[in-house]
Amino acid sequence: MNSNDFAKTNSKEGHELASSPSASHLERLHTAGGHVEDRSQPALPVYHRTFASPSPLGLISFATDMFLISVFGLHARGITAPNVMIGCLIFYGGVGQFIAGIMEFITGNTFGATVFSSYGAFNLSYAMIYLPGTGIMAAYTDSTTGAVDDSFDQALAIYVWAWFIVTVLFTIGAMRSSWILFLALAFLDICLILLACGFMVQMNSLLTAGYSVGLLVSALAYWAGCAGLWAGGVTPINLPTFSMYSAV
Repeated sequence: MNSNDFAKTNSKEGHELASSPSASHLERLHTAGGHVEDRSQPALPVYHRTFASPSPLGLISFATDMFLISVFGLHARGITAPNVMIGCLIFYGGVGQFIAGIMEFITGNTFGATVFSSYGAFNLSYAMIYLPGTGIMAAYTDSTTGAVDDSFDQALAIYVWAWFIVTVLFTIGAMRSSWILFLALAFLDICLILLACGFMVQMNSLLTAGYSVGLLVSALAYWAGCAGLWAGGVTPINLPTFSMYSAV
């Protein structure tokens, strides 16, 4: 899910200029991104900038929210109410991934733009279910006894099935990217189908299996995000992502 490099000069004209005797002089008239450095208006100079890769933000925020959803789904430390994760789902997973998706649009990465924007919407919509002000949970709760109706699990199953379909489409789209990203989406497919079936038949063992696979998805997404965050000489650590381009 690496962002496309921002506008390099690869035209025939660019090659002719590079081979000309005055190439070194002309190179000084271009920015690092390969654009003509236009400063004809001294009061309003034009600055051509390159953008940082938004992929690490999108991947790490996705991994963090998958970790929280899975841990709370497994009732770690005896916690049964997952409401504490709402803030992270909205601001980090929702807003953070949506910003990453918009930046992927700008850099020209259609796949990254679609995936990050979609899962940003997923995090926002999932948080809305447990946010009291939305009234979603209240619609399935008996006002007198406070018990949640069994139809809530069925509604949640349909919700998860919808995201399973979307994730399958993304998994197919990732077949020429890297093994780490492809496996993250493939295991997310497994996670979602286990959760959907678990909610439908109300079987805790399936839900436990689904949330456990979600932790693996989180680990793979962290791997992919850190591979981009730590690369480029920022750190001495270079995590391999195992490109699929030559294999598929």
